[in-house]
Amino acid sequence: MGGVFGIVEVQPAIEGLSEKSPLAGMARRRFGGKTLLEWVVRRMSDAERLDGVVVLAGDDSFSKSLVAHCPSDVRVFHASESDPLGRMAAAVRHFQCSAVLRMSVSQPFVDPILIDRLLALVAANHSCDYASFALADGRPVIESKLGVFAEWCRGEAVLLANRLARRADERADATRFLHSHPEVFAIRLFPVPGQLDRDDVRLAIQDEEDWEHVQLILDALGPESLDWQFITALIDRQPTIRDSMARRNRQEAGAC
Repeated sequence: MGGVFGIVEVQPAIEGLSEKSPLAGMARRRFGGKTLLEWVVRRMSDAERLDGVVVLAGDDSFSKSLVAHCPSDVRVFHASESDPLGRMAAAVRHFQCSAVLRMSVSQPFVDPILIDRLLALVAANHSCDYASFALADGRPVIESKLGVFAEWCRGEAVLLANRLARRADERADATRFLHSHPEVFAIRLFPVPGQLDRDDVRLAIQDEEDWEHVQLILDALGPESLDWQFITALIDRQPTIRDSMARRNRQEAGAC
């Protein structure tokens, strides 16, 4: 089919949790009057530069039960591969994508404007294999829990990473091998907007505390006012939430 496809990953469980955990079924939780999966898909679909959106899941029974909550007008691809990198490569082959824009169902506040900005930056700059944003300290934003950014990968680069990655830790994340091997792949990291270059914002859902925070933000702002500028302004006015986000981000950074 070709083109640049947005890929929304639906994992059987959040890293470190079993399928029995309440958060393992996060995709079907209710958020803004929709399932979280539908919410994230619709947010991504608002990006104007994407050629389409695909929900990517495993072919196990649990994954199939989660994507049953996907809107009927959205394509779902079940990959039999056992790891995230293999599943992403299978999707690239199936849809013959020239590039993919990857994100997770755990990112309810992914920003379609930032998606379009990334795609415009990729188009305006020299050819690359992987592109996203980076914090001022040089860390790729995917290593943070900001949760509003996506990653762009050239389709051929995903297929090459799938051939080269051997260790389990290299395959446990769909893009880790790409952005951690600059000697193999051409990587472009663009500066994060200054208002987001901070360690007291945490909008990706990793556990129940994160879920409570994103629900509070949704309740306070409403579903039509969830641009990242409004969200960060709200967090600045809520010191309890801001301090909790900062504490948890710093604890995780210290554990790495």
